[in-house]
Amino acid sequence: MIPGENKPLNEEQEKEMLERAEKAYNEFLTALGYEWELDSNMAGTPKRVAKMYVKEIAKGSYLEAPQITSFDNVNKYDGIVFQGNVGVKSLCSHHMMPFFGKAYVAYIPVPEGKIIGLSKINRIVEWFARRPQLQENLTTQIHDYIDDLSELNKGVAVMIKAHHTCVSLRGIEDDSTMMTTKLSKAFLDNENRARDEFYNYINNLK
Repeated sequence: MIPGENKPLNEEQEKEMLERAEKAYNEFLTALGYEWELDSNMAGTPKRVAKMYVKEIAKGSYLEAPQITSFDNVNKYDGIVFQGNVGVKSLCSHHMMPFFGKAYVAYIPVPEGKIIGLSKINRIVEWFARRPQLQENLTTQIHDYIDDLSELNKGVAVMIKAHHTCVSLRGIEDDSTMMTTKLSKAFLDNENRARDEFYNYINNLK
């Protein structure tokens, strides 16, 4: 499995992975020179770290896709559907250090198309975010998934604003912010000022 991809595990596969990861982290700590077995606070760390990655931080790599409910556009709504301040918690695949922030997602349905259950956008962001990858890739993944779900849409827009601990805690050690966007169709060509409206929504959340 390439980092950023998804390969669901059954119960037995998950158990085997946890055991392998625990053993590997044992060896990793030893290679760093820690006599971790002799420290009561660290003795259980390999098992805790393995569980943390598989069941929490990187769970989007191993879980099935969330069940997404979509509805017929009964009222023929053709304006922007926007969801802002969606939490993003992820891992940079360069150093396996966390990055976190907010996602802003919008799409424009067509009268004969589908609309997505609002909370499902949050679930989509969570599913893709909880795996190691670059923020650029995460932004594109969310965009493309929503583009496929919202049949015949007039455009999809995704912005992610995040703080990267691989920048703040190492290297330059600067507390900076990274922003990425992926726009398509009406948001890209700014038809009917759709892109302007998307950014206005974001600015109004501040």
